[in-house]
Amino acid sequence: MPHPPLSDLDDAVLAGRSSDGDVRAFEVLIRRYTPLLRAYARRTLGSTDELDDVVQETFITAWNRMDRLEDGARVKSWLMRILSRKCLDRIRARRYHDDVTELEVEAPADDAPDRVAEARSREEAVETALAELPEAQRRCWLMKEVLEYSYEEMAEELDLPASTVRGLLSRARKNMIRLMEGWR
Repeated sequence: MPHPPLSDLDDAVLAGRSSDGDVRAFEVLIRRYTPLLRAYARRTLGSTDELDDVVQETFITAWNRMDRLEDGARVKSWLMRILSRKCLDRIRARRYHDDVTELEVEAPADDAPDRVAEARSREEAVETALAELPEAQRRCWLMKEVLEYSYEEMAEELDLPASTVRGLLSRARKNMIRLMEGWR
């Protein structure tokens, strides 16, 4: 009886084979999850030149750490966590070079100048408000609102109790509302 093609194998088997050094199994995981990772990175970082770099860095990190993945069936969420951290690092690095973030505001359906100006104004107001948040609040806000982390994922990533994360996020949201008040 012939073996099924690698592409038909589930994540757990592919992750196990990859952690044993099977490059072809890892290539299947790359093909399987690149579209998802690219979409997530695009949404997080915006349409930037960093998109492909951050996805490639994610797979390099994953390959180097495959032996640390405890449950191969969770390879998808593991890759997403690696990517999220890399995206956060990029967003943080922008603070020193550009603005705090490049949150992309969808262009209005009609390209009326007043709608475009409003979208740009809102984006600038968000960037300004984020810059005024304390670091811990800004990080929580970005993780929840941009990267769509769960509270548990945020707590794990930040090495904080979930109750502390909820408090930081609550304060961040209140501050964002207050800081954005002038924009309305």
